[in-house]
Amino acid sequence: MSAPRLNRQLVLETPDMLSDGAGGSIRGWVPLGILWAQVTARSGRETMQAGAPVSRMAFKITVRAAPEGSDERPAPQQRFREGDRIFAIEAVAEADAEGRYLTCLAEQELVV
Repeated sequence: MSAPRLNRQLVLETPDMLSDGAGGSIRGWVPLGILWAQVTARSGRETMQAGAPVSRMAFKITVRAAPEGSDERPAPQQRFREGDRIFAIEAVAEADAEGRYLTCLAEQELVV
C-alpha cells in the first residue's frame, strides 16, 4: 500500500448532551481535534425523505491511526466536519497491515 495523501483538514466531533437553557438538554457536537485526511468519493444516490429529495454520498476517509481509546481515533457515531460539510462516520477499520492508517466509511447528506 502506498502512503495516502493526507491533504485535507477535518475536525473530528463527538456527540454530547448540552443544556438547552430551559432545564432540558439537546444533542450537540464537541470537537475532539483536527485530523489530516485523504477523502475519496465512493458512490452516491438520491432518495426522498419527508417529501424532500436528499442526496446521499458515501466517502472513504483515510487518517493516521491512533491507539484504541484515544480521542484522536475516530469511531462510529462520531463525525468529521470540513467547514459546512458533515461526514457521518459509519465504520472504522485499519487500512494497512502495519496499522499506520485507519479507513473511515462515512456518508454526507444534502437536502436538494
